[in-house]
Amino acid sequence: MKSPIYNSKGKEAGSIDLPESVFGAKWNADLVHQVVTGMMSNKRAGTANAKGRGEVRGGGKKPWQQKGTGRARHASIRSPLWAGGGVTHGPLAERNYKKKINKKMKTAALYSALSQKFRDGEILFIDSLALSGAKTKNAAMLVASLSSIKGFEKLKAAKKPVAYVAIPERSADFKKSFRNLKSVVVDPVKELNAVDTMTYRYLIIVDPEKAIGILEGKRSKK
Repeated sequence: MKSPIYNSKGKEAGSIDLPESVFGAKWNADLVHQVVTGMMSNKRAGTANAKGRGEVRGGGKKPWQQKGTGRARHASIRSPLWAGGGVTHGPLAERNYKKKINKKMKTAALYSALSQKFRDGEILFIDSLALSGAKTKNAAMLVASLSSIKGFEKLKAAKKPVAYVAIPERSADFKKSFRNLKSVVVDPVKELNAVDTMTYRYLIIVDPEKAIGILEGKRSKK
């Protein structure tokens, strides 16, 4: 499997051989769905909490006498029938949303998602991205150059994150340069997962030889 490599100006600068295990895997919708929903569930904080009638303030005195007023009888303003009263069967912070997902499943789902995205022509390999300091102007110029590549025209005009830029290693300058651009998210390639691959329309891999080595290494980790 071969794929073209582009430079930061959007011009083709060579090609690269892609491993079948990473970019040639079959699409496994059930596995990808299980892993993606599991990982998103693990991100839930589980902090939603409602107070029951025994936890809200007040209610020590009966609102009015039982009989003779012509109104419905009430024992406490803590009742769920009252505004500001307790909530019946509300959410509790003690709920645990965690789901166990083993590493082999995560890796297989990532490879399946990457392979499908590659077949759809939504992965772009860049030889390198050089920025002279942490400046949004330079990052915007890079995005404009990459949007000239066929299939990636919507990258420049996007009003929400549509591209995940996977860099070989963490860089403060890259983060600062791209953080004001609404269309791009930048993170190290070692943090790439099935959720990121499925969330963003485009995947831009910088320094593909090094990045692919890191992706292949995910299979060997136990």
